[in-house]
Amino acid sequence: MAGVQTAVQLRELGWSGSVTLLGAERHRPYDRPPLSKAVLSGKAEGSAFDVDFDALGVRLELDRRVTGLRADDHEVDTARGPVPYDRLVVATGAEPVPLPGGADVPGVHLLRTLDDVELLRPVLGGRRRVVIVGAGWIGAEFATAAREAGCPVTVVEAAGQPLSGALPADIAARMRGWYAESGAELITGVAVARVRAEPERKVELADGRVLAADAVLVGIGARPATGWLAGSGVELAADGSILADERLRTSVPDVYAVGDCASFPSARYGRRLLVHHWDNARGGPGAVAVGLVGDAGQAVAAGSEVYDPVPYFWSEQFGRFVQYAGHHGAADEVLWRGDPDGVSWAVCWLRDGVLDALLAVGRPRDLAQGRKLIRRRVALDRALAADPAVPLKRAALAPARQAPPLGAAD
Repeated sequence: MAGVQTAVQLRELGWSGSVTLLGAERHRPYDRPPLSKAVLSGKAEGSAFDVDFDALGVRLELDRRVTGLRADDHEVDTARGPVPYDRLVVATGAEPVPLPGGADVPGVHLLRTLDDVELLRPVLGGRRRVVIVGAGWIGAEFATAAREAGCPVTVVEAAGQPLSGALPADIAARMRGWYAESGAELITGVAVARVRAEPERKVELADGRVLAADAVLVGIGARPATGWLAGSGVELAADGSILADERLRTSVPDVYAVGDCASFPSARYGRRLLVHHWDNARGGPGAVAVGLVGDAGQAVAAGSEVYDPVPYFWSEQFGRFVQYAGHHGAADEVLWRGDPDGVSWAVCWLRDGVLDALLAVGRPRDLAQGRKLIRRRVALDRALAADPAVPLKRAALAPARQAPPLGAAD
């Protein structure tokens, strides 16, 4: 998404130079979110972008993985030889974290690419026994698809609740019942010790339990795909992300970074953000394209070079539509909106009364209104905001504080 959108945005803004799009995969560029949903379940054959690269004058080179960057020479290296550039946009995304010791075990799968889905479809079609390692977003979405296909499913999560790291434990605890409702077993608070394939596939847990599995799906997180930048001079953060500035420029001249591989400073939240979600890959290219066109001395019709979005993502799991906007901190005040044991509810995070983030389960109107309030930095009337019968926008008071300066969290 990030690479394709950058190419499209450049042309829409009038970029007159050549544009080459390098892709490591053999497939034409495609959208990733449907992979764990319609594509995996067989409701859609693929999710290729509806983009006419020839008409846009974009040279598309597939199955060409970039292995290094030589910034002084303005070239990237590939197995088929170097590729020169005047400006470079790094949009290599993220790669799933493998299960230690499980990468070479037959029947252990990841879910990130179209090739991954093609290997997993027979598992669902055969209603095989599935063990999922990790109860994060991918784990929940795959568990949903596997249960809908009739597969026996066990999910193992090392943390005490699902979605650990994404949501506070008391909020995530409301979601653990969704697994039982679907017929999936959820085991929390125990790690996977190892997976063995002979004489039959078993998942051994740290507490001594052993789970039989025809297939194992690993969903324990993702990390920026930036290892190939070693020695390039591009500065990386401790989490492996490219340290981009507010215009998504890297520490190396003429090199930009966008999407899952890059973190950026947010004046809105007073810290650097690394956002591994579709909306970030869709929105960031606009800022990159504006910056590139402006740097080349071309007139820019519209847009902003500074990238400071309200992060947004969604997930479809266990018959529920889950959406999140903003970025919450541990010190934020939590305000519940509706009954968390009901069909639909929401959670607001407030800082000094101002809405910082919103989680909505089955309440898309709350999300749409809340995202606008977050963007405007609006304070809420707590009593009105807690009443699910009152439209969230009616709880707005007035635009409030400015964001804190970037500090130690940067």
